[in-house]
Amino acid sequence: MIFRQMKNIDSAFKYVRTFTLILIIGCISLSMFTLGKSFTMIAEARSKIYILANGKALEAFASERKDNIPVEARDHIKSFHEYFFTLDPDEKVIQANITKALYLADASAKRQYDNLKESGYYTNIIAGNISQHISIDSIALNIAQSPWYFRCYAVEKIIRATSIVSRSLITEGYLRNVSRSDNNSHGFLIERWAILENKDLKIEKR
Repeated sequence: MIFRQMKNIDSAFKYVRTFTLILIIGCISLSMFTLGKSFTMIAEARSKIYILANGKALEAFASERKDNIPVEARDHIKSFHEYFFTLDPDEKVIQANITKALYLADASAKRQYDNLKESGYYTNIIAGNISQHISIDSIALNIAQSPWYFRCYAVEKIIRATSIVSRSLITEGYLRNVSRSDNNSHGFLIERWAILENKDLKIEKR
């Protein structure tokens, strides 16, 4: 009788021990799952950014910069050319646009600007009430090797009082990474920039 009671106690102890072990394993598993889920949710929350547009917060998603390099690089090149070649017969407008352009490129762009200035190009634009605008056709970009080579194809329109001159514009250069700033939001710098072609395509009378 005593042995039977001891056997029952031993069995009950084994059951309790097994149940406790299962409960502990279950708690640890639940804790690990909860912890993992929390890290996943935190990572997802960090990947979300919000853009304020017209008084409304719109959700956007952050991504690795390498995924956006071609898009950002082409936009950087496009912005530089638009600033450099968009001119109106106003000295302040010209200076403001050129200043923005020169933040996006190295001394090679400054040399082009100095050459145009010395030749009286900007003076003639102001004196002749001429406006100049540029339309980017395409940008060829090679990101296989840094610095990245590009070639930009565009059409330049020179608007005079009596005519509109369309010109073919082809430039080339290289891009390298620099720190982002208010003046250079893409974090690229154009180097060794050169104008390969700038010739008349057609002249239209106004």
